[in-house]
Amino acid sequence: MTTKSEPVVTRFAPSPTGFLHIGGARTALFNWLFTRHHGGTFRLRIEDTDRARSTKEAIDAILEGLHWLGLEWDGEVVYQSERAQRHVAVAHDLVQAGNAYRCYCTPEELTEMRAKARAAGSARLYDGRWRDRDPAEAPPGVDPVIRLKVPLTGETVIDDAVQGEVTVPNAQLDDMVLLRADQTPTYMLSVVVDDHDMGITHAIRGDDHLTNAFRQTQLFRAAGWPEPRFAHIPLIHGADGAKLSKRHGALGIEAYRDMGYLPQALKNYLLRLGWSHGDAEIIDLEQAIAWFDLADVNKAAARFDFDKLNSLNAHYLREMEDLPLVDLIRPRLERMLDAALDDDQVARLGAGMSGLKARAKTLAELAENGLFYVAPRPLSLDEKARNILSPEACALLKALTTVIEGDIDWTEAGVEASAREFAEQNGLKLGKIAQPLRAALTGTTASPGIFEVMAVLGRQEALARIGDHTS
Repeated sequence: MTTKSEPVVTRFAPSPTGFLHIGGARTALFNWLFTRHHGGTFRLRIEDTDRARSTKEAIDAILEGLHWLGLEWDGEVVYQSERAQRHVAVAHDLVQAGNAYRCYCTPEELTEMRAKARAAGSARLYDGRWRDRDPAEAPPGVDPVIRLKVPLTGETVIDDAVQGEVTVPNAQLDDMVLLRADQTPTYMLSVVVDDHDMGITHAIRGDDHLTNAFRQTQLFRAAGWPEPRFAHIPLIHGADGAKLSKRHGALGIEAYRDMGYLPQALKNYLLRLGWSHGDAEIIDLEQAIAWFDLADVNKAAARFDFDKLNSLNAHYLREMEDLPLVDLIRPRLERMLDAALDDDQVARLGAGMSGLKARAKTLAELAENGLFYVAPRPLSLDEKARNILSPEACALLKALTTVIEGDIDWTEAGVEASAREFAEQNGLKLGKIAQPLRAALTGTTASPGIFEVMAVLGRQEALARIGDHTS
């Protein structure tokens, strides 16, 4: 794939006309892992030549998304728009070398030419009429474009690191425009010049760019530059096999962050979308770097599956230490409460985190499930909790209070032992006590074990919450 004498240099090159979407994040991850695996250099290039559609907001979102994922790049960010003069100069150099030429076709001529080509079933929409024509014959008032003089016969072959050897007849590729009439460079020219100047050895990107690779290869060769090793990875489809859309998960990375996914879980999931190493599913970053290579990238499109992502995220939640999780959900809880958490509330969350994280798939769920620990009294009850707290149930809780407000061991085991003794003395099953306790203490009918909850809340808070329904 590469040699020790050829240091690997890759690039992630998004266009800032939208946010960093899930497919772009996977492309960045594959580039980053491949580079780190080979001890190379990972560059970031913002392809902002479309000034009308490129926005600072999108650029900021791309940078923040990469930072959040932990995909740090090497060196300064390259902004393609700042290199336009270099791109223009290369186009003129190609003309001087006889590998490109000025085309003076009018828009009307081009329209007529394309119509004839399509009618004839030709893939070449430009007929090359200015290819060898004397510029002295140029009509007045027409600003020329510069076109690449591509081979008319033979084939262009790409040895793709994922797709294998791919061939296109040169008869299907016409003389593409390098420089527009207003002297602005085209995307194709800018990409090739930047890849050369940045020393890119491997261009790893989505397979929707495969057709571009043939034209770019011709341009590299016309300039006398070695082309990078191309690696075109299959696109991501929805779970139903259809093209990925927002309903499937084609969202910006910031949406996944806001939904409560952990970056390490999302990276693990994206890694397994189109790449595999045996039957391994849980792959930490260190192992991913050690294992990743392009030979293991699948040729078939990957399918995005939220259920699998949720399962992976739940695993990483369970594996995380409790206090870092408290820090992650604290801002969410403070937004939900519209108030800052105090030290007691934070400590309570930390004490209850072990039971909470075992029941959550995302940080959003974790915050929602843990809200009762920090909610102010009196708790807001959901409908099921209100139904459980009937007058009879509240009377039962009042009777229980006379037992547990005494000098008992206020631990999970101690509170449970007292509650069991009370139930036995009154001929009740423990559930008859546990259900109204849960409703009174959490405002819901689903929570970690209720005696664990009582231990976490502490004697004073637990008795006060029960008292809100028994006084």
